[in-house]
Amino acid sequence: MSSFIKFKKINKIFDLKNKVRALKNINLEFNLGKIYSIVGPSGSGKSTLLNMLSLIDSPTSGHIKINNQNIIIGNNNDNDNLRASLIGIIYQNYNLLNDFTAIENVTLAGLALNKNRRQVLLDAKKIMSNLGLSKRFDHFPSELSGGENQRVAIARALINKPKIILADEPTGNLDIASAKNVFKVLINLKKSNRIIIFATHNREFANMSDCKIEMIDGNIKSINGKL
Repeated sequence: MSSFIKFKKINKIFDLKNKVRALKNINLEFNLGKIYSIVGPSGSGKSTLLNMLSLIDSPTSGHIKINNQNIIIGNNNDNDNLRASLIGIIYQNYNLLNDFTAIENVTLAGLALNKNRRQVLLDAKKIMSNLGLSKRFDHFPSELSGGENQRVAIARALINKPKIILADEPTGNLDIASAKNVFKVLINLKKSNRIIIFATHNREFANMSDCKIEMIDGNIKSINGKL
């Protein structure tokens, strides 16, 4: 079976004058049905790698292929559409809209692909209920705990039924109990037709993945598990 995501000789250089090389000749493959963790010290390239995976940023050189489709660097419209249809992103800081309720934050993401408001609302309620948020639909982010806000962010990432879920330090702002609950939710999202990739400093959480990728100074230091 061919890999769903392929990175070939990916390099990322910030500030071309000083040449800060954030990623150095990265070759990686990711397969459906697996959970991948990315670990390493701050500045090792974890977030940069996730930005490449999410198509939020483009490599300086190299090739990315997703679902047998070559990603064209600089083709922002096509890449935005691909991101909306295939990728769900969970941020450390939630990135929820403070002036919108929890259910509105989730449905807004769904309306980016599906203009059937009634169906999107039904889908959002179902996903949020499955995440234990049935009593929080009409609450604003400021009225929710950190763990609840992160579960809303997970619901938002799931609304378009993504095949790829990316999470950058998803428990970085949470207490230990909330962090464990959120990671339990994340791990339970595993499906045969989905890839989950998360960056974390927490070794216990990283070890829950099928494959642990360790980075240092923009390089892959080690891979523990089968890609």
